[in-house]
Amino acid sequence: MARELHVLGLPNKPIEGFSNRKSAIWVLGILALCSLFYILGLWHTSSMLNSDSARLAFRQVPVCHLSSPSTPLSLDFNLHHQEEEETSSNASSSQTEYLPMFEFCDMKYSEYTPCEDPNRSKKFTNDMQFMRERHCPEKNERLRCLIPPPQGYKTPFPWPERRDFAWYANVPHKQLTVIKAEQNWIRFRGDRFQFPGGGTSFPNGANKYIQGINKLIPLGDGSIRTALDTGCGVASWGAYLASYNILTMSFAPIDVHEAQVQFALERGVPAIIGIMGTRRLPYPARAFDMAHCSRCLIPWTQYDGLYLIEVDRVLRPGGYWILSGPPINWKNHHKGWKRTVESLKQEQDAIEDLAKRLCWKKIAESGDIAIWKKPTNHIHCIQKRKIFKVPIFCQEDNADAAWYKKMETCITPLPKVENIKDIAGMALEKWPKRVTAIPPRITMGTVPGITGDLFNQDTKLWNKCLIYYKRFIERLTDGRYRNIMDMNAGLGGFAAALANYQVWVMNVVPADAKNNTLGIIYERGLIGTYMDWCEAFSTYPRTYDLIHANGIFSMYQDRCDMVDILLEMDRILRPGGAVIIRDSVDVLVKVKKITDRMRWQSQLAHNERGPFSAEKILFLNNTRLTDIKAHSKEFS
Repeated sequence: MARELHVLGLPNKPIEGFSNRKSAIWVLGILALCSLFYILGLWHTSSMLNSDSARLAFRQVPVCHLSSPSTPLSLDFNLHHQEEEETSSNASSSQTEYLPMFEFCDMKYSEYTPCEDPNRSKKFTNDMQFMRERHCPEKNERLRCLIPPPQGYKTPFPWPERRDFAWYANVPHKQLTVIKAEQNWIRFRGDRFQFPGGGTSFPNGANKYIQGINKLIPLGDGSIRTALDTGCGVASWGAYLASYNILTMSFAPIDVHEAQVQFALERGVPAIIGIMGTRRLPYPARAFDMAHCSRCLIPWTQYDGLYLIEVDRVLRPGGYWILSGPPINWKNHHKGWKRTVESLKQEQDAIEDLAKRLCWKKIAESGDIAIWKKPTNHIHCIQKRKIFKVPIFCQEDNADAAWYKKMETCITPLPKVENIKDIAGMALEKWPKRVTAIPPRITMGTVPGITGDLFNQDTKLWNKCLIYYKRFIERLTDGRYRNIMDMNAGLGGFAAALANYQVWVMNVVPADAKNNTLGIIYERGLIGTYMDWCEAFSTYPRTYDLIHANGIFSMYQDRCDMVDILLEMDRILRPGGAVIIRDSVDVLVKVKKITDRMRWQSQLAHNERGPFSAEKILFLNNTRLTDIKAHSKEFS
């Protein structure tokens, strides 16, 4: 007798000759398949949870997961998440309601720097350069419009040509070509500027000047990777150090030398608006292998040596401080400097004395260049406090804290060592091994929750992320995007993945992040700064080619308006620049609503894990869709 068998997906009709034995085998087979798929589903979910747990071990450190799809998956979430967006009651939801299309600001704001606005600075005292430090606008003073580019703006030259040329239309200021004509800072040639490489103390060119330094200390063996240029001019020193694989953080204020930092960034050289005033430089302790002052006009011995003490804080054990210009070689230059022999000798004697009190050793003075070396540990320096009563050692243990923190006239103590030959805080690998070696701060366990295994995992995953990004932004690594910012850099994995390309990354660590990872980033041979994204960044408009933002809007959604953050991103991004935002899908829907009103082109896509991950990626272009590949067949 025929038996009916009802199996999902099979025709519901009698099957002739179906025995009880065969029926049982069929049912068991179906049950086995169901069990197999159930177990696979549990394994997939468990792997995602484990990956997420690794990321949450430290707040907002970027971790990326790759599932290697054959083509990137693009999608449209507008319909799927419309109801969620409308019913959401959190602060960031209200920020996106009833937004008009954003219009351009008046042309007078074309070079607007909100936190270094000269008009606002006039309200503050100039004592110790306080007026030139960061003073950000109040919430009701912020602009709600798009900063316009100057007329005739052009895409910057590609690297390495960019080092030597910039379009006049992009930075329409000729003042430096006149003021610094004899020093060869910059020349005007038709529709462009040319940078011959000169500087105040090296009118014959930075290259020859650096060759002189290289005869005194080893610039090319990989032991010196990060450098700080104080009062940088147009950053020619940092520009030419790049050929030695040295990454230089240059800074200068907005002053009579109009737009010097703007010129530096237009050249594709790392720079930031800043000054040595009352606050610490926005870098962790032991960040730089070398610091430099070429006639930078910083009063090193005033205020009880405050500024040289701050340089000591950010110098690594065994790091170098280079000084050229007054008062070095004053016997040959005092007439040209129009200063008395007595005043110059007194100034140099004071610098020499302060350096001794900091336990620095003068290792060279050749021509116009003098070089001091910081000790590799503080064993002898502590003993010398019996002779040198000041400066004393600082008692505070958070030497890395530097966001709106006052400078102090005390020596930042180095990590303790047992032997006089030991290097405080451990020795660093030479470049390029340094970028992938486990940083000493992780080895020593000074950053809670971050282990060597987690660091290695992060490094590998960001290398895979970069491969995935290049499927959307084809020219990501060919030099078109030279100046890159990572708004929430974590361990610096994204920058490390880019280390072999002709780019540089400004690694930003939010000042209120649970774990301060900026010291780890510098120990990898990378550079960066602290920042609060409720405020404006210390740079000119249109100075970055690409911005990477991982989880930044989730991090700040309860603290400040995401509209202000996106307008700031628009301010610092050059026309034709690209943006990569990683966040939860609900946050990205709100971000996209705002960027649509900023007239940005966008493409919302799955991340590397595929469609089952709540985290997505928003690729954006602030003018037109040129480099972001449109995979139209993949759109929902």
